[in-house]
Amino acid sequence: MNKDEQFKSLHEKLSKDKNWPQVYMFKFIITADNKKMALVEAKFSDEAVIEQKESSTGKYMSITVKEVMLSADDVIEKYIDVSTIEGVMAL
Repeated sequence: MNKDEQFKSLHEKLSKDKNWPQVYMFKFIITADNKKMALVEAKFSDEAVIEQKESSTGKYMSITVKEVMLSADDVIEKYIDVSTIEGVMAL
């Protein structure tokens, strides 16, 4: 599935929920790199709740971000924005 299909499918699922705005939970995996972590954090507002967890080997880090999104379109835009950071994998 290419990115356009992936985002189209996600958009359809998110659009079924008419309760916007709402808190949305984003999940990402990156290599354990403070610079990449900072780049991901910079894509979200100061009000976002960001949690990070290092893998057991210390090579990777999972990032969970909870932030109020106004619409399904805003969620997709955020995923597209974060995807510009090399090596970030969205879950």
